[in-house]
Amino acid sequence: MEVKTSLLDNMIGVGDMVLLEPLSEDSFIDNLKNRFEHNEIYTYIGSVVISMNPYRHLPIFTPDKVEEYRNRNFYELSPHIYALADEAYRSLRDQDKDQCILITGESGAGKTEASKLVMSYVAAVCGKGQEVNKVKEQLLQSNPVLEAFGNAKTVRNDNSSRFGKYMDIEFDFKGDPLGGVISNYLLEKSRVVKQPRGERNFHVFYQLLSGSSDEALKKLKLHRDFSKYNYLSLDSAAVNGLDDAANFRTVRNAMQIVGFMEDEVQSVLELVAAVLKLGNIEFKPDSRSNGSDESRIKDKNDLKEMCELLGIEQSVLERAFSYRTVEAKSEKVSTTLNVAQAYYARDALAKNLYSRLFSWLVTRINESIKAQGKTRHKVMGVLDIYGFEIFEDNSFEQFIINYCNEKLQQIFIELTLREEQEEYIREGIEWTNIEYFNNAVICDLIENNKNGILAMLDEECLRPGTVTDETFLDKLSTICAEHLHFESRLSKNSKFLTDHTLPHTCFRIQHYAGKVLYRAEGFVDKNNDLLYRDLSQAMYKANHSLIKQLFPEGNPAKVNLKRPPTAGFQFKASVGTLMRNLQTKNPNYIRCIKPNDKKASHIFTDSLVRHQVRYLGLMENVRVRRAGYAFRQPYEPCLERYKMLCKRTWPHWQGPAREGVEVMMSALPVPAEEFSYGRSKIFIRNPRTLFFLEERRRQCLQDLATLIQKIYRGWKCRKHFLLLKKSQIVVSAWYRRYAQQKKYKQIKSATTVVQSYTRGWQARKLLRELKHQKRCVEAVTTISAFWHGTQIRREYRKFFRANAGKKIYDFTIQRIMQKYFLGLKSTLPSMSPIDKSWPARPYLFLGGVHSELRRIFHLWRCKKYRSQFTVEKKAVYEEKLEASEIFKDKKALYPSSVSQPFKGDYLEINKNPKYQKLSIAMEDKVLLADVVNKINRANGKGTARLFLLTKNSVVLADQKTGQVKASVPLPDLASVSVSTQSDGFFALKLKEGSASAVKGDFLLSSEHLIEIITKIHRMGTTAADIDISDEFLVQFKQDKVCVKFIQAVPKNGNSVSCKRKNNRLLEVSVPTTA
Repeated sequence: MEVKTSLLDNMIGVGDMVLLEPLSEDSFIDNLKNRFEHNEIYTYIGSVVISMNPYRHLPIFTPDKVEEYRNRNFYELSPHIYALADEAYRSLRDQDKDQCILITGESGAGKTEASKLVMSYVAAVCGKGQEVNKVKEQLLQSNPVLEAFGNAKTVRNDNSSRFGKYMDIEFDFKGDPLGGVISNYLLEKSRVVKQPRGERNFHVFYQLLSGSSDEALKKLKLHRDFSKYNYLSLDSAAVNGLDDAANFRTVRNAMQIVGFMEDEVQSVLELVAAVLKLGNIEFKPDSRSNGSDESRIKDKNDLKEMCELLGIEQSVLERAFSYRTVEAKSEKVSTTLNVAQAYYARDALAKNLYSRLFSWLVTRINESIKAQGKTRHKVMGVLDIYGFEIFEDNSFEQFIINYCNEKLQQIFIELTLREEQEEYIREGIEWTNIEYFNNAVICDLIENNKNGILAMLDEECLRPGTVTDETFLDKLSTICAEHLHFESRLSKNSKFLTDHTLPHTCFRIQHYAGKVLYRAEGFVDKNNDLLYRDLSQAMYKANHSLIKQLFPEGNPAKVNLKRPPTAGFQFKASVGTLMRNLQTKNPNYIRCIKPNDKKASHIFTDSLVRHQVRYLGLMENVRVRRAGYAFRQPYEPCLERYKMLCKRTWPHWQGPAREGVEVMMSALPVPAEEFSYGRSKIFIRNPRTLFFLEERRRQCLQDLATLIQKIYRGWKCRKHFLLLKKSQIVVSAWYRRYAQQKKYKQIKSATTVVQSYTRGWQARKLLRELKHQKRCVEAVTTISAFWHGTQIRREYRKFFRANAGKKIYDFTIQRIMQKYFLGLKSTLPSMSPIDKSWPARPYLFLGGVHSELRRIFHLWRCKKYRSQFTVEKKAVYEEKLEASEIFKDKKALYPSSVSQPFKGDYLEINKNPKYQKLSIAMEDKVLLADVVNKINRANGKGTARLFLLTKNSVVLADQKTGQVKASVPLPDLASVSVSTQSDGFFALKLKEGSASAVKGDFLLSSEHLIEIITKIHRMGTTAADIDISDEFLVQFKQDKVCVKFIQAVPKNGNSVSCKRKNNRLLEVSVPTTA
């Protein structure tokens, strides 16, 4: 049996109010409360969904829930807004019926969230594809933009829609969205200039100041501090759970997705900033010479910044705030504005500027999301509009909002009755007239073109002379005095003259939802919605791209002297268009109710809910649905659900479903007048009958469950017995097998033991024989061995007496050498060539070997050490070695040079730009470059020179200029003379007769004497001509001078000094070494 779910399964309370029994207002409220406390926020009235605001997140809007309600019958699952959205979408897609979803309820009841849920469900279940997804995303992202500019925080709701919205979503034949059109109704623009206590202005003002960057605010001439703007209320600027900065980023992203250009977004933000600046303009009184009052602007800074934002000349707007021009035919009259009139003009401009910007936004969004092509498309409309409003102080806004709700209630009753009547006729059920309250008389009271309240209000606004709210109320009281739904103390009806609950400045209307008291104050001004022509013309003169579009009436070339239509007239026309649109579509209703005024979850205020149930007309709705037949169901699901109530239809009915239902109902004790058979459905008149069927079904299900349990238990016991029987056979078979296997193993084991004993006896017998034979052989061998041993020992004793000493000596020496080498192996010194340690000699006779091994080891480790040298390092050590051969123990300066590496190029001549020319002049590679002192024979003082050594020559150059002073080829060098002392003097002696010897020898002094002489010696030209002596001759041109080195105590801190003693002697004083 296939089991299907139903609205009636596991029902908490009553899921459909049509089935509520008994039906009363108290039982209605109790049922809502019971379901609300169990998190069941949706309840049906037939096809109408009642939605309770839970004020918290519930896990009933997940993608899994979307799939659960997709393509399911409306009553198949528990009540949910998804069920209504799916029913509407499938009717549109499959039956080609245009749909509309009407969402009503007071502020804070969850209308906006309900509309989002409907749109998100439709977006989730319709087709996929890049273009379709783009359209869906644009439709969904239009909500954040409109919420930012049209929603505000109120005492009842932190995100209250302050405008009515109707969206037509267009679909193609497959049910994929193509686009949409949005209509807005009655933006509460008075909120721009004034907010009630505890409420905020529209969200976009706070989002702009909180979410914009500092640079963007500076560009818009704004500050982040809310307190700097008169139009923003401060007592509730911050709202818990509302992140204005994050929402601003969301709005910017949504505008981009919808299709706004960046310059358009900037223009919109500039207008929002201009509204804030406009609120900061203040006026002060001033008197003219003729005694008339006029006004002046106190601080013009905000006016200046606003004009810069909008591109308006400051003087033009300043004059528009001070004067008003009235045109009548060809005459123009200009009058001054006092302070009150100036403030009125300022606020009127702010309200008009913002409301026109909002209308432009709606138009701009429509341009982006409208469907392409002119073919007719399927349409689903979603209406999110104010619910009925009854406040302590009700004014013009509440009046026209309640008028709209009267029209919606009227069309709701008409469409509901029409739907009922059409279904009865379609099913062939006799239609009986249903009595209900027809609110057409209230609608006529408000909208009648001759004596309606709106018509009289327009007539008063257009009438010449003094027009006030009091004159309007007088006229209203006179004409409507006899109307049954109108009450006023100024009327001729005597029963209201002593009604102290009705003030003289108010009137009361008996709406379908209850009586509402309206204060007449402000009706005329709000209906006029007047903006002075001077301000319109000033706005039109702006250079801003958007302002000219918003104020077309300001064009001087198109001056229209007719008064613009009033607010009431415009709203009445919009409502009429909306009603005509709704009447062409199949309606679906969502009635939103808020459970408490604290915006808190789990709180249900009976009085508040009762009030909303009354003005939403829900009881009237239930009565209309129950006036004929309370419940109807197609034959197939009815038979499937209740077929177990009759033996003839259980478990399977082979014939048509209607015949099966007729057979089933005839077998039940249900009066014939309690149900009727339609063409495709059965109609049940009273809910008691349905509950009787459900109770019988529950009892039958219990009986069936008992029967199923009995059959199941019998089947389970039989199955268990068969399993035990089968198991016993298997166990017996396995046991017999095990017993035979065990017996076989015992026999096999016994046989093996007997065999092993037999084989053991035979093996032992054989072993004894073999042992005997072996002992005989061993005895013979032993006797033979002893005999041969005796013979060999005799011969050995003779041999040992002759050679024993030499062999013992050789063996001893061999063991000593072995021990010596093994000990030397473990005590070898390190691999460093300068390590002079060596193990001590263990035996005197090994002295020569010990010394030779030390020499060989030293040579070997030196070789290993040299093998690690690079070519460059090897060359350095070769130079150091050659310097050692030349100077060791010959010159006192040598030991201090050993630790100093030979660098060669001390001047870095190739890298130093100072010597660039000198480096280029050198033909060969420079092996050594250093600064030396050239000794003058005249006074013994030195002159700094650059000393350069190449492979072929020695070059002396000027240190400052780098100019070459002398160049001596190495072949012309005869010898080099140095002293034995620690000085740096050396003489380069040239060969006589050579070209370089013309000026004589060179006496030089250098800190790198050892390196210079070594490198010159390595050139190979003067290998044997290095003279190391404390006295030598130097040829200076034609004269020879003796250079003598003596040791002396240094004076004045000088280390080495050279003095001329006479023409033939230069004496060099070298410090005495310690």
